[in-house]
Amino acid sequence: MKHISILRLLAGGLIFTAASCSLDYDPVDMYSDVTEGVQKEEDQGAVFKDKAAVEAHLQTLYDQMRDRQEHWYQDMFLIGDTHSDNAYAGTRSGAPQYFENNTIPSTIPPLQRGWNRFMEDIARANKLICNIDAVTDASLTAQERESYKAQAKIFRAMIYFDMVRNWGRIPIVITEAGDITSETIEEVYPAYFPTQNTEEEVYRQIEKDLLEAVSAAPDNNPDDKTRFSKSVARTLLAKVYAEEPLRDYSKVIKYCDEVAADGFRLADKFNDLFGVKMQDETLLPGPGNPAIEAKYRNTVESILEAQYFPGSGTWLPNILGRFLDDWDKQFTYAKWITPSRDLLAAFEEAGDKERLNETVVYYQTNWDNHYPREHYPFMYKIRSSYSTVIKYRYADVLLLKAEALLLGNGNVGDAVDIINQIRHRAGLEDLPSSATSSREVAFEALMKERRLELALEGQRWYDLVRWGKVEEVMNSLPDRDAGRAKLGNLFNKNYYKLPISQSVLDQNPNLEQNPGY
Repeated sequence: MKHISILRLLAGGLIFTAASCSLDYDPVDMYSDVTEGVQKEEDQGAVFKDKAAVEAHLQTLYDQMRDRQEHWYQDMFLIGDTHSDNAYAGTRSGAPQYFENNTIPSTIPPLQRGWNRFMEDIARANKLICNIDAVTDASLTAQERESYKAQAKIFRAMIYFDMVRNWGRIPIVITEAGDITSETIEEVYPAYFPTQNTEEEVYRQIEKDLLEAVSAAPDNNPDDKTRFSKSVARTLLAKVYAEEPLRDYSKVIKYCDEVAADGFRLADKFNDLFGVKMQDETLLPGPGNPAIEAKYRNTVESILEAQYFPGSGTWLPNILGRFLDDWDKQFTYAKWITPSRDLLAAFEEAGDKERLNETVVYYQTNWDNHYPREHYPFMYKIRSSYSTVIKYRYADVLLLKAEALLLGNGNVGDAVDIINQIRHRAGLEDLPSSATSSREVAFEALMKERRLELALEGQRWYDLVRWGKVEEVMNSLPDRDAGRAKLGNLFNKNYYKLPISQSVLDQNPNLEQNPGY
């Protein structure tokens, strides 16, 4: 008897009938929460026939983070910055405007794309985790088996962390669904249409994956920051323990210290993180002086990054600004995530010229959606096809430790020392004594420093939510930022999470929409 083994919830769908079955469920013709299906005979054997097949599948996990840039980077920048006080929509139409004015409908592409593609990525991780132990190839050692599984668990934890921060209650899927036949459908069907778990349950699963992975994952490799290493797991644990469902500031500090012990430190210059090599380093970028490579990859500060090279570069400047490797390429239309006046004023107030110049750049345009076209600002941290996109970096970890010290009743002086370390790299002096007179005042300084250090890297919105500062910062924003669109909805706790895509709800009747949408 031939079975259909399905992980295909988006890419095509499977129609089946079971006339003799009486079901409480109402099957639909497209599955919703796992993707990638294969057809197999009963006696086909293990999913992975040998070590090479396992390693090839592991590489597909890394390929997802590098190549599927819409949901891994573009949409996270949109949520993290345009949905905060850091950026405007950039365009007068399409999805970004809804994030700027807080009127996000459940029908826009980023919501469907993000949910579906992340669930596809989880399915790929599950395939390795659930099947690697059945591989009989003697050349696959026990140590390799555990390492590959650990890397897949880190990948899965990364995805769930991004998803739970965006949507809150989401399904936890950690197994592969079995074959659907008329005999098994009642047992198998719920695996294809899972219900939502609580936020705490999702965080507990993330924690479990990371704690299991941290011992077996590869060590940090200073020459290759693209791998899911122990340091990536420790970074994620620090970030997870800073979030409310599992909040434990002592553990945040513990894992921040372990990341430091892995050999990370701040890069010598802020430009080392985002700079590019120009054809003629003595001239400014321009039509006759293209970028030819990234300035650096695998810096001592980078914990995890996606790397792009000549011949297979990133297309993100197409959305965010200008390709310095091809000056006029795709620069005839407005770009997303335009730096806000409020962010520019924050840099100016701090006297922070060095980070401002690496975060924001000005070009002349043929549009004036937010600024005069003669002097229009753009996000500058991804500036050519060859730019490296950094997912996690040590400055974030350092500032998380300072946050944990201040909010967890740690030593205020130690937190201030960290903030000053970040400031010194930016060419700024120590915080004035007035900014360190109390724990509360020092935390205000920490929030400002974190905003400027990580501006336009997709972090700001999640920081505001974690700090409980959304209403305070966002509801007054149009009054102090002349370029900001009027809010369609004032922010409250319902808007801390995004709506689930209506198409996802239509595909899976067991999901419920988030409150407020």
